Amino acid sequence: MSDTVEAIATYNAGRDPERLRMKYSAMRTTPFVFLRGTCHLFYAHLPPATVLDDAPPVWICGDMHLENFGSYKADNRLIYFDINDFDEACVAPAPYEMVRLLTSLLIGADDLKVSRAQALALCHATLDAYSTALGFGKARWIEEETASGLVGELFAALHTRKRVDHLNRRTELKDKKRVLRVDGKKALPLDPKRKQQVIAFIDRFASQESDPAFFKVLDVARRIAGTGSLGVDRYVILVEGKGSPDGNYLIDLKQTLRSSVVPRLTTTQPVWSTQAQRVVEVQRRCQVVSQAFLHAVECDGQPYVLRSLQPSEDRVALAEWNGKLPRLEAVVRTMGELAAWAQLRSGGRQGSAIADDLIAYGNRRDWQAPLIDLALKCEAQVQADWKAYCDAFDRGEFKV
Repeated sequence: MSDTVEAIATYNAGRDPERLRMKYSAMRTTPFVFLRGTCHLFYAHLPPATVLDDAPPVWICGDMHLENFGSYKADNRLIYFDINDFDEACVAPAPYEMVRLLTSLLIGADDLKVSRAQALALCHATLDAYSTALGFGKARWIEEETASGLVGELFAALHTRKRVDHLNRRTELKDKKRVLRVDGKKALPLDPKRKQQVIAFIDRFASQESDPAFFKVLDVARRIAGTGSLGVDRYVILVEGKGSPDGNYLIDLKQTLRSSVVPRLTTTQPVWSTQAQRVVEVQRRCQVVSQAFLHAVECDGQPYVLRSLQPSEDRVALAEWNGKLPRLEAVVRTMGELAAWAQLRSGGRQGSAIADDLIAYGNRRDWQAPLIDLALKCEAQVQADWKAYCDAFDRGEFKV
C-alpha cells in the first residue's frame, strides 16, 4: 500500500499547493471522490483481463465516470448533453472506457443511496445500452425536445436560467464594471505578474481571431474546478464578449498533461504536436458538436486548452432519483449510449476501429459479464487504495 501513497504523491508533485490541499482533502471524503481524483492510479492498478484485449480499439475520453457527462453550449450556440472531459483521451480497447464507468457506478452506490443489487442492475443496464447502441451502428445524440427523466429536467432547468445569472455567480460589479469574485470556492487570486502574462497571451490569441475585441480581458483568477485536475495550472478569464456588463463572457484556460491511460496500454498512439492538440482533436471527433471557443493553444511554451466556462450545475442531479430506480436507470443507459455514439462518431480515425468492427463487437454477447466481473475487482482495488490513502492522510503524509 505504500506504493499507492507514493504513486499519488509523485503524480501530484509540483502542483499549485493551495489547490492541491483542496484536492487531497476532497479525496479523503468518499471513495467516489477518490476515484475521480486518481485516474492515474485506476489504470496503473487495472488487473490484466482477456476482456480488455479481445476488443476493437476506439477513441476514449479516458476518465469516464458518473460526473463526466453534462450539458454545454456548443459552437453553433445550441445546447447539448454529452461527455464533457477529454483530458485523458487516447486510443484504447473499447472496454477501457466502460470498466471505469461501471466502477464509478459501484463505488458511487453509497453516495447515491443505491443498494448493492440496484448498483449491479444499473451496471447491466449501462452495458446493455452501450452494446445495443454500438451494434446499431449509427451515432446519435440527445435531443432537448425528446429528453426525459433527469436529463429532461436538466434541459428544462437551463431554460429558467439566463446567462447573466451565470455571470452574477462568478463576478461582482464595481463602478458598473464586472470583476471576478475571488471567493476561495470557485476562484483564487492570481499573482499580478502572472496575470499580466495571461492577459498578454489572450491578447496574442485574440489578434488571430475574427473579432479581437470580444476577447478583451477584464479580469483573471486561478480557477478551482474538478478533482483530478486540481492544482494543475488553470485560469478563469473574464472577457468583454458582447459588451459590458451583461454581455461579458467567461473563458476557461487549462494546462494539459499527458494521458494517464497510455502507460497501461500496448496500443500505438498517434503523435501529436502538443498534449492540448490531442485533447481538442479527440473532443471534436467524439462530441456531436464541439464546445464553444474550443482551442488548443500554447502559453509560455506549455500546452493549454481554451474553451468557454460552463456552469458547474449543468450536470444531471443524480441524487434526485428519489428512490425511483427507473429514473436512475434511464440516465445510466443514456451514458452508455453516449459512450457508444462517441466511439462510432470517431471510428476509423488514426488507428480506431471502423464502424463495421464496432457493430460486430456490439452484437457479441460474450464480453458483458466478464467486464462486470472486472469492474467488481476494480471496485475492491479502489476501496483498498482509498483506505491506504486515508490512513496516510490521517498520519499527515499529504500535507502540502
